[in-house]
Amino acid sequence: MEKTIVITGLAQGMGRHVALMLASAGYRIAGFDMDREGLATLEKELHAAGAGCYLTELDITDRPGILHFRDEVLERFGQVGTVLSNVGIGFFGPFEEVALERALKCLEINVIGAAAIFQAFLPHMRANGRGRLIAMSSLVGVIPFPFESIYTASKFAIEGLVESIKYEVEPFGIQVALVEPAQVSTQFAAKIHQLPPEGSAYRERAARFIRRDNDLIKTATTPEEAARRIVAIVRSTRPKLHNQVDFMSSFFLFLNWLLPKWARDKILLNHMNIQV
Repeated sequence: MEKTIVITGLAQGMGRHVALMLASAGYRIAGFDMDREGLATLEKELHAAGAGCYLTELDITDRPGILHFRDEVLERFGQVGTVLSNVGIGFFGPFEEVALERALKCLEINVIGAAAIFQAFLPHMRANGRGRLIAMSSLVGVIPFPFESIYTASKFAIEGLVESIKYEVEPFGIQVALVEPAQVSTQFAAKIHQLPPEGSAYRERAARFIRRDNDLIKTATTPEEAARRIVAIVRSTRPKLHNQVDFMSSFFLFLNWLLPKWARDKILLNHMNIQV
């Protein structure tokens, strides 16, 4: 597989660690993010590691900008072997109280953003007869979590999108894969946790969910550990369609396969301390 990778959302967190690990393995790194300072420091680290790179500040919702980015990457590096869609935002709150315009933004970034970067590079990969598309999904893309209905919907959509694409692009030598973490010890969840207002029928259970989630984050997989698993997927000859990076996601997905839905739901509600 061609050792040039495109990574969206790589200025911080898992994306940044993946970029640095792959650079040390001889990969050329192309990517974009909205975090200008993070991009600048990452570029310095990549240059210090002797890696070829092209990083730019770009919004995943800027469709013409993505096409320009693609053209720049192909002009500089000639070929791209892998595209890792890593951009995503969280969304928390009782569905009844969700602002649907904010929900639309989440779906635009998490779903259409992945679709846009994949669609941009697919013609190049199809012409080459090889390539790999990898999307960051989530445990909640398979098992829905309460108070995360919009985020869950976006990740269910990513799962469906990638599984559907698989049938279309495999005949052209293009592989697809999903990465399904449960939790990673970043500030991702903490940034979106917002307690429903006083008087909300959901406030007390949402507060319990937030407290439990914050406790779980303390012992969750680190970004570095998750990145090592993602790098292994990138470098695998034939990656699996569904990939986990932590014990919690593997455990819950096993229960999801093994148990009847009522039993799985009871375990989930107890695990997150939101049983009535």
